[in-house]
Amino acid sequence: MSEINPYQAPAAATGEASAAGFNAAGRSLDAGRGWTWISSAFTLFMKQPAMWVLLFIIYFVCCALLGMVPFLGGLATMLLFPVFGAGFMLACRATDNDEDIAVELLFGGFKNKTSDLMVIGAFACVPLLVVMAGLLLAGGAGIFASLLGGTASLAAMGLTFVIVVFVALVVSIPVYMALWFAAPLIVFDGLKPGAALKASFSGSLKNVIAFTLYGIVLFVLLIVAAIPFGLGLLAVVPVAIISVYTGYREIFFNA
Repeated sequence: MSEINPYQAPAAATGEASAAGFNAAGRSLDAGRGWTWISSAFTLFMKQPAMWVLLFIIYFVCCALLGMVPFLGGLATMLLFPVFGAGFMLACRATDNDEDIAVELLFGGFKNKTSDLMVIGAFACVPLLVVMAGLLLAGGAGIFASLLGGTASLAAMGLTFVIVVFVALVVSIPVYMALWFAAPLIVFDGLKPGAALKASFSGSLKNVIAFTLYGIVLFVLLIVAAIPFGLGLLAVVPVAIISVYTGYREIFFNA
């Protein structure tokens, strides 16, 4: 039996026919496809649910350990998020191809395209940098003391804080549109960070209505999953992760 390259494009996307090729510009899909990304993700999750829960727990523990390191831990978590994301995408592809998931796949991003993935991790810091810059411009370094002063201090900042947070939210929307599919585009299709961010933003923009439905459904599922002591998140979060792959598979590959 020939060995399968774990970094090749998704088999379900390319299929046996060469006509189903990669489309870096992305396709515009019907609004209802947003729900399909989630339902398809659930189907993949149910092929190996125990392994998907295990991968999520391992990732959660890794993030918790990194978070224990003051300041640098949080920065490392953001930089490594796409690296782990690539590992999850490799696990998605393995599941899609009816292969057994190996824990080592979660760390596949540390073996291939690591520097490119960390570049988009740095790009993910943009909304945070906007908040910090805005606060500094609005009130100087002393304003960070107010942030640490609790609810009363935040209330005293009033409109300044509201404006800065609003600007950060506005900035974060295009940033995360550019980030959403960047990891699979890098690890599977060999795009460089700039091209991957551009393609992800384009694909997301073309499907903004589908993404709206997708986001609403996913938000409701996460809330419901959090009710029974958060145990439902062990299934819903992996499904949400897999849905990035199913969305990528539909948008960037011709039917």
